[in-house]
Amino acid sequence: MNVIKKALIFAKAIACATILNGQAKIVIKGSDTLGAKMIPKLAEAYENKNPGTKFEIAAEGSSTGIAAIIDGTADIGMSSRELKGKEKASAGANGVRLTKTVVALDAVAVIVNEKNPISKLSLKDIERIFTDDVTDWSSVGGKSGKISAYTRNTSSGTYAFFQKFALANRDYGNSTQKMAGNEQIATEVANNVNGIGYIGLAYVGAKGIKVVSVEGVLPSSTTANDGSYKLARGLNCFTNGKPSGNAKKFLDFVLTPDGQKIVASTGFVPAN
Repeated sequence: MNVIKKALIFAKAIACATILNGQAKIVIKGSDTLGAKMIPKLAEAYENKNPGTKFEIAAEGSSTGIAAIIDGTADIGMSSRELKGKEKASAGANGVRLTKTVVALDAVAVIVNEKNPISKLSLKDIERIFTDDVTDWSSVGGKSGKISAYTRNTSSGTYAFFQKFALANRDYGNSTQKMAGNEQIATEVANNVNGIGYIGLAYVGAKGIKVVSVEGVLPSSTTANDGSYKLARGLNCFTNGKPSGNAKKFLDFVLTPDGQKIVASTGFVPAN
């Protein structure tokens, strides 16, 4: 990569953390799972402890967060999945070293409508449902009814994680319906007696839904920590190289006991 290109990326990165009118600005982009509730609450607590610090948070999917670190338009990129090979290659081509900080743990919960008698599913059942191999609840032990499966959109890290670990890397079925975030999926499932979807652990308290066990195990902080729940994962913040400056100060705060209490209060599992 030429010197001019490197300089442009460096300049963009510096611009993200520019101090304007005495205020330090931290730009965070990426995952809706992290950015809808958890990171804003952590940012608010950090601002209270560090007057003069301001945050710009855009939660539009993990892919957007990783891309923002590569192109230098964010200080921190939130991601609910691991890096893809093409992202590593793009980062390398641009002289960017993507460095991960795990800030919380999560368990992707499979949910159905509260009136659905189904209480457990195997990974194979889930795979068959979300790939359109089966289209009626009676095929997986439920009452007859056409299944309505709700997924995240393609820029979502949860979409990619679920595809890899629940669908054995198979393509989603054409009948699945894409939603922008966890709350939207919970709402759709709550309003559709034949609905099924998946959401982060922090959203399982929504009204009108029921969490089903996967391979006989329910998602929880305990099963996410001990690995017995098959759809557990880390929630990540990426930076260009080791965290530095204001981004490091914020991530250091996130990992303190006070920060991790906030993580737990939003329904996620502390990372330490």
